[in-house]
Amino acid sequence: MPHAHFTLAYWCLLAAAILPIVCAGLAKSGTFGKSRREGGFDNHDPRGWLARQTDWRARANAAQANTFEALPFFFAAVIIAHQLGAVQARIDLLCFLWLLLRAMYVILYVGDMAMARTGVWIGALVVNIAILFIGYR
Repeated sequence: MPHAHFTLAYWCLLAAAILPIVCAGLAKSGTFGKSRREGGFDNHDPRGWLARQTDWRARANAAQANTFEALPFFFAAVIIAHQLGAVQARIDLLCFLWLLLRAMYVILYVGDMAMARTGVWIGALVVNIAILFIGYR
């Protein structure tokens, strides 16, 4: 049996899974020391608190939701590429590119750069599709 190893693509899966948590932390940042009356984070009703946020905090929360939405397709594409025996270096490169694009997406979303964000979102989708088909013969 060949010795399996944790590929760069798998590390990218881990980082991708953490990215929405980073977005949530960003949305909540700077509010933990404040009381709920002063607008501080409400851990008794975190989703309600996040839903009432505006401006960059609301966009960080929206980026969190979109990042969670992107995970299933990315995870499936990486697994399928591995199962189809795609060249590992290509999978790794595309996964790293996807992760980089998704991180840029979050930055652009929070920064309210809608057109650039959409372009990066499309780029990440195209890369994800490339990952899915990279092992196709």
